[in-house]
Amino acid sequence: MRSIRPLFTGRQGRSARRTVPVTAVAAIGAALMLTATACGPDDDNAGGDPSATASADQAGDGGTSQLPGDLTDQLKKHGIDLDKWKHGGWQNWDKDKWLREAEDFINPIIAGLWDPDRMRDADPPKQDVDDNDVSGDQGVTDPTPAPVKAAAVSAPYHSSAPYAGKLFFDSPEGHMVCSATVVTDPAHPGKSNMVWTAGHCVHAGKDGGWYRNIAFVPSYNDTAMPLDQLKNAPKEKVAPYGVWWGDWAQTSEQWIEGGGETGGDGAPYDFSVIHVTPEKGSTGKSLEETVGSAMPVNFNAPAVPSIKSLTAKGYPAAAPFDGQTLYQCTDKPGRLSLAASLPTMYRIGCTMTGGSSGGGWIGTGDDGKPALVSNTSIGPVTNGWLAGPHLGKEAKGVYDAVSKKYAKK
Repeated sequence: MRSIRPLFTGRQGRSARRTVPVTAVAAIGAALMLTATACGPDDDNAGGDPSATASADQAGDGGTSQLPGDLTDQLKKHGIDLDKWKHGGWQNWDKDKWLREAEDFINPIIAGLWDPDRMRDADPPKQDVDDNDVSGDQGVTDPTPAPVKAAAVSAPYHSSAPYAGKLFFDSPEGHMVCSATVVTDPAHPGKSNMVWTAGHCVHAGKDGGWYRNIAFVPSYNDTAMPLDQLKNAPKEKVAPYGVWWGDWAQTSEQWIEGGGETGGDGAPYDFSVIHVTPEKGSTGKSLEETVGSAMPVNFNAPAVPSIKSLTAKGYPAAAPFDGQTLYQCTDKPGRLSLAASLPTMYRIGCTMTGGSSGGGWIGTGDDGKPALVSNTSIGPVTNGWLAGPHLGKEAKGVYDAVSKKYAKK
């Protein structure tokens, strides 16, 4: 059994429980005009009205979702209770209600859900994979790299890495956290609302479905406040550039069909693009304009021997880290092959842990300037290295599909 794992962590420090879902509510996302998210580079019509949102009272468990007319009652007939969605939706995430297919994922905005306490609590320290052997390797794998100690990024993060942030979502294990990167949108130059992360940060893979309450916070804890100060910090200090909810997301069909708790056959395709919208409603500024930066994506990165170095950024949340600080590792990449039939992945030495998953790997683009080349996908429990997918035609298909979806908006 491979001793590697997707590097997200949740409140209980375990990977999401896997069940086999069905598509009982596949059609109602469009019919009921909820904010919808889809996956698959060819699926442009699976969602609903991306501008429609649900709001909830942020005072506590008694929050009541609000939707136009009787839509809340209609959703309940299909097993969706937005009053419960605030805490991740159907608490048992049973196989009949864990939405899986491209057109299934609905992600209504719940205003105030991701408050500072909930964001801070999404960083459990525990990991459950106990060695770093990669068995069954049939392809080209270079020697295991020496660990590179993760270094804290200089604060404020907005000055050095304004494109970096944290991604929050709910899974069967509770509040979860990944890392993510603002990327350019070819349909809207200078005005992107697109975010890049790992596929396993939005979808559980072959035995599960879409996660819920997905939201991106750029420059999370921008001034690097320590944990004790964060407990009393106002939201504008924790999320200085706002909370941006996913209103559309896509990952690869290979991840949906082959991804698993230890990466599985989907690991070389473990990437996702999310289109986001501000929680507080449109201010007339895109995410890129708000943070002042977006990273181009290099889908033509050279072979490993030609790459001098890659820098992985992320918010590691598992011990010895606490998830509140942005870190990075720089190393010359090597090759990791999980099977001869699968694309070879990049691998670097890095001590970042769970929570760093989905964070961007920055290298050089075709124009010689910095570009996103990969994202953190898997790594061993011993925290010595990270691996990320090579971004080829499948990744570009996902990227282009999200851009196309909003090209005329």
